[in-house]
Order: sequence, then structure tokens, then C-alpha cells
Amino acid sequence: MKEILVLYYSHTGAVKEMAQLVARGVEQVAGCAARVRTVPKVSTVCEAVESAVPGSGAPYAELKDLVECAGIALGSPTRFGNMAAPMKYFWDSTGELWLKGTLAGRPAAVFTSTASPHGGQETTLVSMMMPLLHHGMVIVGLPYTEPELFTTAGGGTPYGASHHAGHAGERPITEPERKLCLALGRRLAETAIKLAQ
Repeated sequence: MKEILVLYYSHTGAVKEMAQLVARGVEQVAGCAARVRTVPKVSTVCEAVESAVPGSGAPYAELKDLVECAGIALGSPTRFGNMAAPMKYFWDSTGELWLKGTLAGRPAAVFTSTASPHGGQETTLVSMMMPLLHHGMVIVGLPYTEPELFTTAGGGTPYGASHHAGHAGERPITEPERKLCLALGRRLAETAIKLAQ
């Protein structure tokens, strides 16, 4: 059984919902299972710390989750066209894996949610690709053979799945956005199987 790590940070819940959809897509592929993990918040206050175990939702990711996975789907909300600080902080801790080339050759995919339709969806996806590329991972996107890329009015790009959540997170994930999340998970899992042969 190939395990695909679905690693996300979510502030209002949209990215968490997307992660669950990506995980469902992974599990639609025979021989694959999703391992869903999140990362803790970071604070500018030195004394502020998060509990070692989250109060609800997915467990926090550890480096061993990266080591044990056959592929990674990475999700974050947009922060000024970039991934959120908690996700960046986590990837900044992966230097020992980079030195060993642990993730080299494994597939990876990215997904995001933004408050506005032009809030940096694509640049955020690209910013998440950077550490993955430095680790030598193979980036899996969404090809235009996915018809929802032509019909979605909110999110969805060839770089990865995306969602327009609205300023207060009031917009639900649309049907085309849902389908693209599922497709991204399936495509990532299928690629992991092919690369392992």
C-alpha cells in the first residue's frame, strides 16, 4: 500500500476541506491510502506555543511522515501571494531530509484557497512548489484534460487545485473546485504508483 501524505495548514477551514477531498481522490486509486496531517500555528510572541496534539482534526506532521510517504499533496491558504507562515516554518525544518535526498524523485502536488478571486492563487501554488523542487520532487499539476478547468469560475489552475473562499470564508467549495481536488489526489496517487515501478 502506497501512502500519500496530504499535508495542509488551514485557518478558516477551506484548505482543510480541500485536503479531505484530495485525500478522497488519493483513496480512489487502488493500492493507495492518504495520510492526512497538518502543521501548528506560529506566533510572533515568543512565549506562545501550541499544544503537542491539536484539539481537533488531523495530527501534526512529523519529519517521519515525509520519510514514509510515496508522494505529498501540500495545501495552504494564500498569504499575500505566498504560502502561510506555519507551512513555510515546517518546510524550513526539513534540511536534514534535503541533505540525504530523501524526497528526491517522489511526486508532489499543491492546493490553495484565497479570499479573493485574484488573491494570489497561482503564486501561492508556485511558492509551495519551491521547497518541493529543492527536495527533488516531481511536480504533478492538473492538465486541461480536466474539463472543470474550463468551467470553474472561482478556483482551479493547471498548477494545482484552488478555491475562492470569499473575504470571510463564506463561499463554499463549488462543484468544479471539488472535482479538481479529487482529480489532483487521483493524479498524484497514480503518478506515485508509476514512479515506484
